[in-house]
Amino acid sequence: MLGTAVLERLRLFGFDCAGWSRSPREIEGVACCFAGDASLDTFLARTDVLVCLLPLTDAMRGLLNKDMFAKLLAGASLVHMERGPQLAAADLLDALDRGHIHSAVLDVTDPEPLPADHPLWTQPRVRITPHIASAIRPDTAVDAVLDNLRRHRAGERMIGEIDRTRGY
Repeated sequence: MLGTAVLERLRLFGFDCAGWSRSPREIEGVACCFAGDASLDTFLARTDVLVCLLPLTDAMRGLLNKDMFAKLLAGASLVHMERGPQLAAADLLDALDRGHIHSAVLDVTDPEPLPADHPLWTQPRVRITPHIASAIRPDTAVDAVLDNLRRHRAGERMIGEIDRTRGY
């Protein structure tokens, strides 16, 4: 859901957007032909700004690592806003030092808060934000809660339900 919201907004600014997910999706104006493990390398090979909004599951732990960075276009950038344990920080620092990754914006780290002496703080092409990529707006949050309450009472599927078998 977070990825869809970001893609919809980026598309409004004229970005050439593509999305990868475990299962197929359709989002107007977004190349969503990338689904499942078999298409991940193809997706990465066309990506110059990777925005990670994947849920943290065992399979996603350490996903943002040297192997993934090597598959991105040279000079690509990373925006990581989901969960800190998805990022192998040493691999990112190495990719930045080698110039394969141009820059990174990290809204999450592992551990959090990041220790004051961590090398990410001093890497000039890394920007770290205080885990505020998303904020709840009370006016829209109330509407969402009320809508889900209505759906629950009507026996309908609620928006944002967690599928415990998938881990998110």
